[in-house]
Formats: sequence, structure tokens, C-alpha cells
Amino acid sequence: QVQVVESGGGLVQPGGSLRLSCTTSGFTFSSYSMSWHRQAPGKERELVADIASSGATNYAGSVKGRFTISREDVKNTVYLQMNNLKPEDTAVYYCEAHYWARTYWGQGTQVTVSS
Repeated sequence: QVQVVESGGGLVQPGGSLRLSCTTSGFTFSSYSMSWHRQAPGKERELVADIASSGATNYAGSVKGRFTISREDVKNTVYLQMNNLKPEDTAVYYCEAHYWARTYWGQGTQVTVSS
């Protein structure tokens, strides 16, 4: 049974940091590309960052230089380190695993940036 579970969200002040984790099971994690997406109220879901099985990374322009995606294959986990958070980063953050036509999504974790 495939499981994709995000954690680490919460309320943080502008300029603060959070680290999101996405722990998975039920598939060969090391073969999959992993992505973080987010969806703010009233907006479409957008790609934040992704990391290939090789470790190559890609970031949305709005988070480049502030967010870092990483993976730990021995733990079947992907992380998103978020620094210098801004109110516009407020959203539900989702983890996605993808390999060819196979895609698995988590349920999301809420991140709220507010003073």
C-alpha cells in the first residue's frame, strides 16, 4: 500500500523558517522524482520544487534562493527547507512522487506565514 505523508507545517512569522518532510512507503522511492507543490486559497496548485532520482533540482522563481529541496533515499523521505518565509508563501503544501506514468500525492500540510 502506497503512503505519502507530509509533516512540518504550521504558523510562522515573516522571515522565519520551516522544514517540511514527506515520508513515503509502498514504492521504490529511490527511482522516483519527488516534488513539492502548493495551493493557496483561490489559486491553482503550483510547482515549488522538484528533485530527480539523480539529485538534480529545480525551483520556482518565487522561491529560488529561499527554499531547498533534498532527499534521503535510505529513509524514503524528501524535505523542503523554507527560509525567509513571506506571507505569500501561505498555502497547503503537497508532496508528489512520480515515475513515468505513476504519480502519488500526499494529503498536504498547511503553512501559514503571518505576524
